[in-house]
Amino acid sequence: MTIKNFIILILIPVALIFIFLNYTNDDKPANMNTKEIQANIQVTPIEHATMVLNWNGKVIYTDPVGDASLFAAQPKSDIVLITDIHGDHFDLDTLKSVIADNTAIIAPQAVADKITEKLLGTLSIMKNGEILEEQGFKIEAVPMYNIPESENAYHTKGRGNGYVLEADGKRVYIAGDTSNTPEMRGLQNIDLAFIPMNLPYTMNVEEAAEGVLALKPKEVTPYHYRGPDGLSDINEFKRLVNAGNPDIKVTLLNFYP
Repeated sequence: MTIKNFIILILIPVALIFIFLNYTNDDKPANMNTKEIQANIQVTPIEHATMVLNWNGKVIYTDPVGDASLFAAQPKSDIVLITDIHGDHFDLDTLKSVIADNTAIIAPQAVADKITEKLLGTLSIMKNGEILEEQGFKIEAVPMYNIPESENAYHTKGRGNGYVLEADGKRVYIAGDTSNTPEMRGLQNIDLAFIPMNLPYTMNVEEAAEGVLALKPKEVTPYHYRGPDGLSDINEFKRLVNAGNPDIKVTLLNFYP
């Protein structure tokens, strides 16, 4: 063995040890699941219905809940979309931790009624079917509810909002807690859809796939897929969608890291 080779054999493990000792948790990405799944749309799943979209330089939070540490590596929000009153969609303390002076908070009336103190940013209340313009985005509030409808349903029609966001010719649908409703199936020209699947609160995998095949988005991502019996089979969802329409891209992200 030459002296050069001997030195290399000594230096490699020393370097590896140095890297290991200096690669602390602070150096790791906050979420290695971040993915650009449409041009100019980067998605970071946080958990369940909570995610961060970076789109055209704007930071959009959906249903921010959970410990503030989950958002420590994320920028403050430009827009926050809240779909419903339940604790897996709305938490006042978490909301306060992710907003800034210029944040636009968009929510249904039932959520606004639970905001009991003055917050930073501005609050816009939207009803199903309403449209507003915000920071370069056209935002439409879409009905989200359970079928069959009943007064005792987990989600009654008109209380919560799904949302369609549109900018630069792209349309993103965030379904919220919904069944396979006529309003969902009737949406047009959706580029990216986030669809829930967890009985008894939303849909089962088969119903979600059926709804997506009617909706015909260019791309779909399952989210909000944990229920009382554990995680829904998102791989089966993907199989069903692609069996029915191979042109729909199904992107699976880890919403339960």
